[in-house]
Amino acid sequence: MFRKVIAVCLVGWIFMIGIPLLAGEAPKVVRIGVIPTVSSTEVSEMWKPVLKYLSHRLGVRFRLYTASDYAGIIEAMRFKKIEVAYFGPKSYVEAHDRANAWAIVREKGLDGSTGYYSIIITKKDSGLSSIRDLRGKVFAFNDPNSTSGYLVPMSYFLTKLNIVPEEYFSRVIFSGSHEASIMAVKTGKVDAASTNNLDLARVISFGKASKEDFNVIWRSKLIPGAPIAVRGDLPYDFVQKLRKAFLEIPSRVLKGLRITGYVQTDDSDYDPIREIKEVIKQIKK
Repeated sequence: MFRKVIAVCLVGWIFMIGIPLLAGEAPKVVRIGVIPTVSSTEVSEMWKPVLKYLSHRLGVRFRLYTASDYAGIIEAMRFKKIEVAYFGPKSYVEAHDRANAWAIVREKGLDGSTGYYSIIITKKDSGLSSIRDLRGKVFAFNDPNSTSGYLVPMSYFLTKLNIVPEEYFSRVIFSGSHEASIMAVKTGKVDAASTNNLDLARVISFGKASKEDFNVIWRSKLIPGAPIAVRGDLPYDFVQKLRKAFLEIPSRVLKGLRITGYVQTDDSDYDPIREIKEVIKQIKK
């Protein structure tokens, strides 16, 4: 009887963590896909210490895989070109549905929070200090698969303000990345853009802009932090070792990423993102 109870508890725990239980050998090379937030050169420099740490910790080679947009990373996991990926919440939900991705940890910010904020920015001294001031102006989202750069602000426009961006603004563009949106505002190529507080801080830390260049005219509620996700067919033992490695990573290794560490997470933590997606879907029908 005791053995049966233990067996039942173990199976229950396995289902609770939300990752398929698979056996097998760990991959000899692990490719980590990274969503575009800044230039590919800077992304490589930011992630180099992380790859070195993981390679040493787990005894396998880790390589960085970048793509020009969010969809590229999702498709790379779908067609097994990568084993692990850093997603935004919305792109993770898409990858879970289409590419068998499973979240294992999420990032912890410099302030200790395990989430971040979508923001809308305008250029300082532009006279644009509210959404009302943006009527007839040029607005930039960054990518249709971005959480803070598209999903959350779009939900705000549609559900809270009853604004259809394509009708309210004179022109709506997709810049391609958070950095591109931020710099487009700074240089006056667009009047306003949606991004997030973490990527704005990263661009400022690189010396490409300063805090004084922008007005933050709107900030969202807290969004669950960006997850690290694994492909669902990876061996269970390897996934658990990888999760532990991320949870125990020294903060000095993460300096370039402008975060302090990772906390455990699972797929259900991103249900609020699914709910927002469904609301937008219903409104757009």
